[in-house]
Amino acid sequence: MRTKTKILGIETSCDETAAAVVEDGSRIISDVVASQIDIHARYGGVVPEVASRQHLLTIIPVVSQAMTEISWQDINGIAVTFGPGLAGSLLVGVNVAKAIALAKKLPITGVNHLEAHIYANWLDPPPAGENGRVKFPCLCLIVSGGHSDLVLMKGHGQFEKLGRTRDDAAGEAFDKAARILDLGYPGGPAIERAARSGIPCLPLPRAWLKGSHDFSFSGLKTALWHLVHKGGVSVADVAASFQLAIVDVLVAKTIEAAKQLKVEQILLSGGVAANKTLTRHFLASSPVPVLIPPPHLCTDNAAMVAACGYYHFQAGKISGYDLDVVPSLSLG
Repeated sequence: MRTKTKILGIETSCDETAAAVVEDGSRIISDVVASQIDIHARYGGVVPEVASRQHLLTIIPVVSQAMTEISWQDINGIAVTFGPGLAGSLLVGVNVAKAIALAKKLPITGVNHLEAHIYANWLDPPPAGENGRVKFPCLCLIVSGGHSDLVLMKGHGQFEKLGRTRDDAAGEAFDKAARILDLGYPGGPAIERAARSGIPCLPLPRAWLKGSHDFSFSGLKTALWHLVHKGGVSVADVAASFQLAIVDVLVAKTIEAAKQLKVEQILLSGGVAANKTLTRHFLASSPVPVLIPPPHLCTDNAAMVAACGYYHFQAGKISGYDLDVVPSLSLG
């Protein structure tokens, strides 16, 4: 019988302190996330120094909790996010991972946070993996607070970046819109809640950037500001109209690329992929199957890091103890 491979994942790229153990890149054994949302909500966004200090306080308890049901002798390797993200936050996770690897005599692999988001689509439920539901080549849309990237995935570790945001990422645009509308932080869920009772009837622009797979949401944010400051509009209608403007562009440009490249599937990932309007429009419009992780695996977590790390180890990608953080790391 084949021995199961269990990977401990560690994630501290922004304001979530997370640790998880995943078996064979798919089955989640433990998944612990300590959120800092309540701390940063008072500032209206993530404060880097506050985030890194909070990681220092919570990283050891979080790792210990993730290891409650499993022995260190059963862990085959450690995967840790080393970029992109906030430098101070990344340093906490990477240094703790290296210390554990040294103490427990375990191999370590550095994981790209964006690549990890994609691997949320391999996690259970339902079962996925090498003989599961993900088929190559696939088109990956990574949409979060800091990124809106369109990536062609030809195989494990084989990525080609097709498009990116030229200014604000989709999640960042949601945060800024929520601030304009005084809806609170984080902006994505706040806009989505407000939009439920609204009608997307207001004329907000879409930046199509013809001939490119890139995105742009800065102009939309500016148009929203002017609309709100004119007055006489419902907050719910504004939220619904703003949300639909982002969804329209993300869906249309991704599907256009999927048709051009003749991919087998579209994989969604990142915090914005938890938006129900976005997923509903994708499922209704896409000519190929669309895979969407459950909401708790769309936001930052360590299970996706462990899943990605499993395939790194399978390919022999082992990092040294000189592994350092790369805050501006890209994918593809």
